[in-house]
Amino acid sequence: MAARANTTPARPLLAVTTSEVRQSKLLTLTRHGEPPDREMALGVKYLHALEAAGGIPVVVPPLRAGTVEPLLEHCSGLLLSGGPDVHPQAYGRDPHPENGPSEPLLDEFEIELTRAADTRGMPILAICRGLQLLNVARGGTLHQHLPEVAGERISHRQREAGDRTTHWVSIARGSMLAHALGDRRRAKVNSFHHQAVADPGHGLRPSAWASDGTVEGLEASDRDWIVAVQWHAECLVTNPPQASLFSSFVAAARAYERAAVSAA
Repeated sequence: MAARANTTPARPLLAVTTSEVRQSKLLTLTRHGEPPDREMALGVKYLHALEAAGGIPVVVPPLRAGTVEPLLEHCSGLLLSGGPDVHPQAYGRDPHPENGPSEPLLDEFEIELTRAADTRGMPILAICRGLQLLNVARGGTLHQHLPEVAGERISHRQREAGDRTTHWVSIARGSMLAHALGDRRRAKVNSFHHQAVADPGHGLRPSAWASDGTVEGLEASDRDWIVAVQWHAECLVTNPPQASLFSSFVAAARAYERAAVSAA
């Protein structure tokens, strides 16, 4: 009997940044554990969302110069995760007094990684800080403290848990984001940020907005599949449109992988 062909779609490798740095002095010594040390942290919900969508996530630590290209050679998509404020030196501004802790060296690495993936035409999904970092990587700027710009009618730094939605966003008709969410024109989202897009980066266009005018989505106008959202979609994947965002990203990564194999 002839062997049955494997019809299971390939599970692409997806690079995932980890932007949060935890200082050793803030960590708790555990019984029989190692001494606290400076470490990176990433919420596992990003990884579970990508796995459920059919991808294999690979967490990327901040590496030394020259390691970005060999890393991306083995991956088919890049997810830029949430985390701390991007230091304003990355977009030529002085720090605002309301800024939180930042990691300029980490920003430099992730901007280099983003630009390299972008140059390759690799699908990029950016979430919260990831949206802001993507914007900066393409030459855009940020509002450093959103309440000064948009007021406080909408709480963009909610107190409710991440799986709770607190405000609506409007989504541009025909946008990549609308398609990725199942052709939705509105979505109710969570909100955990105090910074936001000011000037969009080169080739980026807003694709979603809160009712106070805050940009809640960005996407590329000059190439395929760069989609960025200001909310934490990984916490909302029990909602089918939010799960669809990750499925669309994985589908784009599969297409990128097939194109790379065909070109080889």
